[in-house]
Amino acid sequence: MGGKYRITGDAYPRMRRPRHRRRLVLAGIGAVVALSLAGWGTLQLIDVFTGGDKSASAADHKRDCPTAKPSAAPVKALPKPAAIKVNVYNATTRSGLAKSAAEELKKRGFTIGEVGNATKAYDKKVPGTGVLLGAPTATNGSFTVLGTQLAGVVQKTDTRRTGEVDLILGAKFKAFSTPQEATAAMTALTKPAPAPSPSC
Repeated sequence: MGGKYRITGDAYPRMRRPRHRRRLVLAGIGAVVALSLAGWGTLQLIDVFTGGDKSASAADHKRDCPTAKPSAAPVKALPKPAAIKVNVYNATTRSGLAKSAAEELKKRGFTIGEVGNATKAYDKKVPGTGVLLGAPTATNGSFTVLGTQLAGVVQKTDTRRTGEVDLILGAKFKAFSTPQEATAAMTALTKPAPAPSPSC
């Protein structure tokens, strides 16, 4: 080319951006990554040698929370079967039921009183397994012990002042609980319940 567009000398125009700026940017990014990795590695080493914050906080929690000592609730005092006098009455149409039931209770250690047919107030009017009838003081004693012998029995109180209890056998009565079942029920009543552990 000639004229004013002629290129003379050895200087040519550069068509690309200088590369030194890109190198500076890459070097800066690499330095940041290296520092981050070094900091992360330092934290991991600290956790290894100190056991970590979780174990330390767990140890502090265990130290602050007192150890729960097992304490038993007071055992409920219940009368022995021999101390309970039971009158057995038959409110069903089955003959001899009161006598056989009384003999079974006697074998289990209960003291037997009167045995016979139920009064008109209950005769053929007990649809369940039976009714326990006694003074209000029997509800937390004699009724509880007798209740372990017969499941589903209904408890009622009257105005009597004596400690004897009436067992009125109903239409659904078939048999008493087995001795094993009665013993297990009695153990559950007298076994002390463990105290709840403290929440920290």
